Amino acid sequence: MFGKAVSYELIWDFTVAGTVDERQRWILSAMQSHGQELVTMLWRILGNEQDVCDAYQNTFLQLAHYKARQKPEHIKAYIFRVASNTAVSILKHRVAEQKRLSTAIVTRKATVSPANELDSKYLQETLRCHIAQLPEHLRNVIMLRDLAELSYARVGRILDISAATARVYRCKAIQLLAVWMGKEREEGK
Repeated sequence: MFGKAVSYELIWDFTVAGTVDERQRWILSAMQSHGQELVTMLWRILGNEQDVCDAYQNTFLQLAHYKARQKPEHIKAYIFRVASNTAVSILKHRVAEQKRLSTAIVTRKATVSPANELDSKYLQETLRCHIAQLPEHLRNVIMLRDLAELSYARVGRILDISAATARVYRCKAIQLLAVWMGKEREEGK
């Protein structure tokens, strides 16, 4: 559905707009305004069409049921925070499932090989797993800056921190990821 050209229009059928209660129209507006950016971020985090659809749907369901169906003060920040938390939950579930299956089938040493290191899918999945393990404040900055491709200023506004703080958090996150990916590579040798 998404392929290389990520498109959120395929997720949302706008013929539904006529059936939405007038008090909830702001949700449609939020989906139209931020849907493309949200799907792009989710696609980069999850890399799986079904997971992206699930996270997107969960995000807007949570928005629709926010505090007795009231409109949050900062809609975009709320949407991106819920989406990133949902994506991390999906990644953690995926990691747990992979660990359960890998221990039942083969040892870890057998799954890490030079052939797997060259496989970009394997590297992407490993990086996603490590991103999910970052502390929340670092993970949020990485997801918004690198995966959603937002500016430091926008990341700062969404997370209620300064742009300089967002830069520092990103630097710390990159350093941690580099160490973890290095250890992963060393264990495979």
